[in-house]
Formats: sequence, C-alpha cells, structure tokens
Amino acid sequence: MISYTEDLIANIIATNFDSLDKETVERAKWRILDSVGVIIAGANGVGNDALLKLVKKWGGPEESTILVHGGKALAQNVAMMNSLMMRSFDFEAIEAEGENKTSSPAHISGSTVPTALAMAEKQAASGKDMIAALVLGDDVACRIAAASGFDVYGGWDNTGTVNAFGATAIAGKMLNLNQRQMRDAFGIVLNQLGGTMENVNDKAMTFKLPIALAARNGIFAAELAQQGFHGPKDALFGNKGYFAQYTKNADTRNLTRDLGKKFFADCVIKPYASCRATHPSIDAVMKIVTSQEISIDDIEKIIIHVTPRTLKGFVGQPFVIGETPQVDAAFSIRYTAACAILRKSVRPEHFTLEAITNPGVNTLLDKMELVDTLPPDEYQTAEVDIIMKDGEKYHARTDVPKGDIFKNPMTQEEIISKYKLNVAYSKTISEQKAEEALRMLLSLEELDDIRKLTGLLC
Repeated sequence: MISYTEDLIANIIATNFDSLDKETVERAKWRILDSVGVIIAGANGVGNDALLKLVKKWGGPEESTILVHGGKALAQNVAMMNSLMMRSFDFEAIEAEGENKTSSPAHISGSTVPTALAMAEKQAASGKDMIAALVLGDDVACRIAAASGFDVYGGWDNTGTVNAFGATAIAGKMLNLNQRQMRDAFGIVLNQLGGTMENVNDKAMTFKLPIALAARNGIFAAELAQQGFHGPKDALFGNKGYFAQYTKNADTRNLTRDLGKKFFADCVIKPYASCRATHPSIDAVMKIVTSQEISIDDIEKIIIHVTPRTLKGFVGQPFVIGETPQVDAAFSIRYTAACAILRKSVRPEHFTLEAITNPGVNTLLDKMELVDTLPPDEYQTAEVDIIMKDGEKYHARTDVPKGDIFKNPMTQEEIISKYKLNVAYSKTISEQKAEEALRMLLSLEELDDIRKLTGLLC
C-alpha cells in the first residue's frame, strides 16, 4: 500500500496551477473568499485573545501576518492563530467531497486556507501558486477523509488528523520539497495528529483547537523535513500509520482514483454560523418564517423531527448555558431553531450572551420539543411543525440543507454578501480595505504577490 502514499506525494510535486481545470480554480477562489470573511468575523471570538497574546509573546521572524489584529510572526504560529479565528463561529466551509459528489464529515478549509495564506506570504508567492498549493492540500485531506469512515460520534476529531496531512501538503508544496522530503513531512506530522470530540460533547472552547493545531503542525512538519529530518516511510499505511491507528471502518480502495484529474475539496459553504447538524432544522424553520407572518406569542408548540442518532447526539441535547455560551448555542438544535424563528437568520451576532438570553428565545425554547420520528438511515434531514394557538399548523421539511454546492448551493451573490456581512459584524477592517481585498480575491489568479492581499486584512 505504500505506493498509494507515494502516488499522493508524486501528484503534489508534479501538479501546478496550469494543471488545474477552471471549475477547480473557481471553487478554490470561493472557498478562500469565504474563509477570509469568516476569519474576520471570528477575530475576537471567545478565547482568541489568549492565543494571540502567546503568539505575539513567542515572536520570532516576521514571516506572515496575523490577520485583522496585525503584526507578524512565524508562519506556523500565524496559521494556527488565523485558523483559530476562522473556526470561532463554526462558520467555515465543510464536508469533504468524495466520489460521485458524495461527502463525508470534515472541516478541512479551516486548516488549509490559513496554512496556504501564511505560507504564500512567507514565500512571497503569487495567487496562482497559492491556489495550486491549496487545491492539492484540500485534495489530499479530502481523499484521506473520504477513505477514513469518520464518525462524528466516535472518538477522534478529524479536524486534527486529516487536516494535518492537507496542511503538510500545502506547506511542502510551497517549500518545493522533493519526494523523500514530502514523505518525511507526512511521517513527521503523523506524530502530531490529535483532537477529541469530547471538546464538542463538553461544549468547550477547545473545540476549535484541533483545526488550528493541524495548520501549525503541517508547516512545522514540512520545515523540519526540509532540514533533513526523517520520518516513517509510510505515514498512511504503515503497520501503525494513520489508517491503522486513527480509523475503524476505513475503505481505501478509491484513495487515488482519478488522482491528478479530479481535485476534491470541502463542498459546503455555510449559510449559518453553527454546527452543520443544526442546519436541517434551521432551513425547515426558515421555509416557514420567511413565507408566513408569525408572532412568537401566537405559537402554541414547536415540534422538530430528527433522526434517533441526531436526537441522541451533541446537537440534540437540552439547551443549557455553561462556561462558553456561544459554543453551547452553536451546537444546539433548540437554540439555533429558536434563533431562526425569532430573527430569520443565524449569524455570529446572534451568539453573544445578550442574544442567547433574549426573553424571546426563552419563550420559544419553552414551546419546543425534539422528537426522533425520522427514519434512522436519513442524513442531514429535519422536519418542523409550528402549531399556532388558533389551531393553524405550518410544516416544512429539509432533505438537503442550504450550502451544498452540488445539491442546494449558495449563489455567488450570497457568498459575497456573507463576506460583507462578516466584515460589517466584525468592525475591524475598513469598508474600503474590505472592498479592495474582495476585488483581489475574486481575481486571485492574477495577483503577483499574496502580500498585497494580506497587507489589506489587518
């Protein structure tokens, strides 16, 4: 099986921007645009100041820019910091694409885009070079994710495992590593994989650490390999390699199918700032409240129908405000559904303590019931019944929540609007800088030096 790993590495080394088809490039540009907006929105997310203080304290060569906050530091630390900001509202692109437009749970862009930005700035790379490196890193991470059989209700958090291989591929590509060095880099990062779903179960702010550590670790692994440090020969298929140690139901038969011809990536751009598992119920609610004039005082009962697996999972639990209210709310079907009814939106500004404890939210929560009446084999579905005091009943169902680029995509106008709303919410980047950055992002392949972009984003 070592040939699979070597084939992945050979493809990273051989592929450049000119190898990419137009659709792949366009998709990458939209992910980057969305990611930049999400980083800006998450700049001051809970806990971010703690890491920011450390990164600035550690100092070191000024290789890359800490977005929004400004200042420069080691590329690996900057990638980690920017990744943490990007993950803050669970608003980043998700879902690893697989064969035949299928997908598996993942949050790959949250590591790969900050890694690509930091490394491209460090190397004074062009937009084309950054896009190519990002596409290759996303492809590696997606292929590994799709083969892994990952289960969000298992143990490992794959934002800290598959993402690290993607980040390593990006950093290695940017550093022009050869086959042996890239093999070593994968072997080095194998020793840094980690992350637990207990972060989400406990609604702890550490839920965003694995994705950030993966970005840092990928750069560290590539740089160490560049210095001649060796690692295991086969990080993926060794006797104690990734698939042996971190997966339970892996199916690697298609790992390298159409390698170099198809480039996989996250295939969902999120319309709502919360866990994807809350989106089906949000969408069903939105179908009702955007088509009907509903006063919350006139509601008798709200019934949300989900699968048994969803009801038992972390998003189906009773909504309780703990140490980190924003995280409690982002991983709650009950809160996000109430938010959608009350505000016809679920955005970062709806996760302040004031917004979460709004009396209208509590009124709706008191009227809400979750039931596991949907078939257990359904995935990302929900049905909502809103029953009024006068006996009127409104019903809606979600089969595919908004954001899936193949089945229910956000339009390009909606993605740009999301970027602008994130900038407006953050109040950290001037409108003029944000507009200039937007123009660069939309024509990123024409940019000769990424530093022109990162210089605008702080």
